[in-house]
Amino acid sequence: MTSILEVKQLSVSFYARDKEVEAVRNVSFSVREGETLGIVGESGSGKSVTARTIMRLLPSPPSMVKGGEVLFHGQNLADKSDLEMEQIRGRDIGMIFQDPMSSLNPTMRIGRQIEESLIKHRRLSKEEAQQEAIEMLKLVGIPYAETRYLQYPHEFSGGMRQRVMIAIALACRPSLLIADEPTTSLDVTIQAQILHQMKEIQRKLGTSIILITHDLGVVAGMCDRVVVMKDGEVVETGTTEEIFSSPKHPYTVRLLNALPRLDEKKKPKLVSAVTRSADDRPLLEVRSLRQHFNLGKGQIIKAVNDVSFDIRAGETLGVVGESGCGKSTTGRTILRLNEATGGEVLYKGISLNQLSRKEMKTMRRYMQMIFQDPYASLNPRMRVADIIGEALDLHSMTKSKGERQYRIEELLEMVGLSPSHAMRYPHEFSGGQRQRIGIARTLAVEPEFIVCDEPLSALDVSIQAQIVKLLEELQQRLGLTYLFIAHDLSMVKHISDRVAVMYKGKIVELAESEELYANPMHAYTKSLLAAIPVPDPAVESRKAFVPLIDSSLQDPYGLERSRFVEVTPGHWLAVNE
Repeated sequence: MTSILEVKQLSVSFYARDKEVEAVRNVSFSVREGETLGIVGESGSGKSVTARTIMRLLPSPPSMVKGGEVLFHGQNLADKSDLEMEQIRGRDIGMIFQDPMSSLNPTMRIGRQIEESLIKHRRLSKEEAQQEAIEMLKLVGIPYAETRYLQYPHEFSGGMRQRVMIAIALACRPSLLIADEPTTSLDVTIQAQILHQMKEIQRKLGTSIILITHDLGVVAGMCDRVVVMKDGEVVETGTTEEIFSSPKHPYTVRLLNALPRLDEKKKPKLVSAVTRSADDRPLLEVRSLRQHFNLGKGQIIKAVNDVSFDIRAGETLGVVGESGCGKSTTGRTILRLNEATGGEVLYKGISLNQLSRKEMKTMRRYMQMIFQDPYASLNPRMRVADIIGEALDLHSMTKSKGERQYRIEELLEMVGLSPSHAMRYPHEFSGGQRQRIGIARTLAVEPEFIVCDEPLSALDVSIQAQIVKLLEELQQRLGLTYLFIAHDLSMVKHISDRVAVMYKGKIVELAESEELYANPMHAYTKSLLAAIPVPDPAVESRKAFVPLIDSSLQDPYGLERSRFVEVTPGHWLAVNE
């Protein structure tokens, strides 16, 4: 097969304060006509820098290409002028960026943003561009394209915005599409839809794809060949089957081992250090909890709608579901970060709804939260010592400066960081380290119950494994109880004792972890499990996406009937219209 792109011995450095940082070193690979090449590795491995260098999107300074070539259809892109690259971008090479909201213009209608490329590169008239833009929206699976064409980015869900990005990238029928982490922040069902859409478009248009990701399950289902990068270098290259069946480099092996799999048995949990009460009453009781948001003009969103469950001391209850199902709102309402519309939350038999502000402040010492984004939840102007110390000061946990400093250092060591990190700022840490700082702050007040709100979604798989191990060790050592909110069902299975599945504000299924995964009862649970990418090319290749409506699906919870797609015999994928 003919190679349309050849990257040869590419090296890229960044310069700051007279210091050189080598981001990419001697990277070489090729992309053939009609194939999908996966580039995998952790954050900082050089994946995105390589992609942006191909597109000539890195500003110089501070970046500089130190050596190598990027040959596209035999022509070196480094020799092209800025004007020539403007013509190549969009027309010949399209790119899908990681965050669609920051990549789309919030002040422009969706249709107009697709038309721009069509008018510039294909010289279409306004009417022709409008018709083509609507066709592209249909091609990427956006319903009611004529209406959606006139809407703004904020009126679309995350998955729909990503589809718009695909439509823009493919509008001019480029021969190469670079997808930079296109599904990282998406739920498993939306991810499955996006990946399915990309494969369908590739089949129709014959487009070559470079898929940049750290999710090896996605790679197994999408890619023909794989390039593994670490610390700016290519450490291994091979077919997808070769990489998964017989990886050669220790780093590749570590990446594969770090990814949790649904078909693996859950490791037995150590007995919790918590002493149960004499009557064995649950630590937390949630009764008919409701959280409704009034948008005005008669519009009410029932984010949490009659949710009930218990959590016993020392237990981990996992809550899974797609974005918008009410998981995070449930966690925040339990802690009274949002005031409940109705229902009751009991902690050790005490009704939290009846507590005054002062009483609730005292109670929050025992009930804490780990937030989803470790960077946004840490004050960028405060040193780590002050971030952790603030919690200590608020609840009068220490009596002197010396005791305060000792406790901060003790907490840092507890979460696997060095006491020397105390005087640094959040931006000086990696994502995984920032999440550890957030956990240290949470532990500072010696809580008993912690709501973990998507604490892994922004992290690489190997870092996720480290954080999960840390949470499990802390639970055993300190006797903690967790409400673990996530959309990664594979990880939830391995950390949770029981799992609750939420859909449109309701819990549709709740069972022991192993039982729920082995014998899911609700159609929505089955759709979530079926959508999870498996790190096994043989399994992923057998998934056949056939758009069908299963009329036999039962709806015992009174939920709106959804459209489902059969992905494997007996397994259905929910499709959001």
